[in-house]
Amino acid sequence: MTLFWILAVALTALALALVLPPLLRRASQSQSQSQQHDMVDARRANLVILRDQLRELDTELASGHINIDQQALARTEIERRVLDEEGLTDRLSPAANTPVAAYSTRSAVLVAACIPLLVFGMYGFIGNPQAILPQAPAPEGEVTMAQVEAMVTQMAQKLESQPADQPANPQAWEMLARSYAALQRFPEAARAYEKARTLAPNNAQLLVDHADVLAMLQGQSMVGEPAKLIARALTLDPKNLKALALAGSAAFERKDFAGAIQFWSQARQLAPPTGEFTAGLDRSLEAARDAAATQPNTASTPSKTAPVPGPALSGTVSLSPSLASKVKPDDTVFIFARAAQGPRMPLAILKRKVSELPITFKLDDSTAMSDDLKLSKFANVVVAARVSASGNAMPQPGDLLGQLGPVSAGTQGLKIVIDSVQP
Repeated sequence: MTLFWILAVALTALALALVLPPLLRRASQSQSQSQQHDMVDARRANLVILRDQLRELDTELASGHINIDQQALARTEIERRVLDEEGLTDRLSPAANTPVAAYSTRSAVLVAACIPLLVFGMYGFIGNPQAILPQAPAPEGEVTMAQVEAMVTQMAQKLESQPADQPANPQAWEMLARSYAALQRFPEAARAYEKARTLAPNNAQLLVDHADVLAMLQGQSMVGEPAKLIARALTLDPKNLKALALAGSAAFERKDFAGAIQFWSQARQLAPPTGEFTAGLDRSLEAARDAAATQPNTASTPSKTAPVPGPALSGTVSLSPSLASKVKPDDTVFIFARAAQGPRMPLAILKRKVSELPITFKLDDSTAMSDDLKLSKFANVVVAARVSASGNAMPQPGDLLGQLGPVSAGTQGLKIVIDSVQP
């Protein structure tokens, strides 16, 4: 911004240096001839400036800094000034009792004052001041991202501070959740959707949207809780378009290509005839058919078989008294097992609340997040418990943690104490 103003002032001074000397020099020429010529030169100088501004307008329009309406308005004003200046030049005649030096001096003063005012005034009118003043207030009628964030924060504060004697509004919580999701604030969106679902437990669309947000928190993975929410949503509303589309994605992710084809085909029948969403479904169906063709042994329908429990881990989870002041009753507790050596994704996971501590748990293949990653496939595992104030499935600094291991996959009577803070 500082560089812009330095260049602007320098260019304005250069323009004055080019325009003023001819005016001042003519003050010493013969009286009648110099009087007329000085006035004409002053007018011509103004004409040069105004015509240059016309060319600058065309450049601003071509570069996209102004639109056609702004260019037309400014051009009309400048052309009117050009006509006025040309008319005055034609009508100039020597004044009987006004010294030539007076005309020249007045013209110089007028030009020296008008050029900076005209340049900066026109820029302020048709230019883009926001480009050099990024923190200037937005024009009236436009909403900045900061204002949107403030409105969403205000909405959240209003809902969270609502008196207990007033009935809760699930639609308001849903709107808040959608706003958070649009701002890509997925942990806050997940909490708002969970609140909305508590108030409207049989709303299929809420289940679908919540699953979508949870998948984003898991790196766009549908395994685990998102897939369970989608399945429940389809039970409530078998023709929910978004639920069918996400169910296809979940099936494709677990390499159930026949199931993906089935879900996406149903979604395709319900989707609009054209549009980006429909085109995306067509591309997904093509990919699923190609994958199914290369794996003929893939199951032809989505698996309905209950998972075999296999070896189990069991025990209790408690919270160290030294950390009791850092948690709230509604904070989320994740209890999970992961391979001691291998992938970091949990092999089995449970979700509870701090208010339930101490918690007795059991982890086996029935709590697996993926059919490809199960507790029974690994001999040694690490068992951990994590308290998340945000409810985010991904670890974050400030979470509280406790863990044991490596232990064998069938160990019983584990005692996990949450006694450290996630760095």
